[in-house]
Amino acid sequence: MYDTFKPAQPMGLLDFVRAAKACVKEITPQELKARLEGHEDLLLIDVREHSEFEHGHIPGCHLVPRGIIEAAADPTYVKHYPDLSGARDRQVVVYCATGGRAAMAVAVLQMMGFRNVLNLAGGYARWQTEGMPQVHEAEF
Repeated sequence: MYDTFKPAQPMGLLDFVRAAKACVKEITPQELKARLEGHEDLLLIDVREHSEFEHGHIPGCHLVPRGIIEAAADPTYVKHYPDLSGARDRQVVVYCATGGRAAMAVAVLQMMGFRNVLNLAGGYARWQTEGMPQVHEAEF
């Protein structure tokens, strides 16, 4: 059944990230900050894990870990995330720690019919490095 797709060599994570980045568009932290400050109608999705999110995230984002992005975005799935599944025609910006997981998530969302999805270039690490606004959850 899966014999139809046999790469010359087994693919690794970086192969998948490169393939995804080749078919997605990016937005810089400065551009995203300007859009957020301009109150543009966009949906900001953080695809990192919950523990990463707790250590800091971009204000106004929605946490949808990469491992559940397909289910969350599929309106026919019983446990979909309405904010995401209903955003096929909205501007959606996705980010992760450095841009790899987000690029793969953006590629998947495009395959699922999302028309206007962007990857945050450099991810949350670049957002932090450039001194952009952050939210930090209380840690005990």
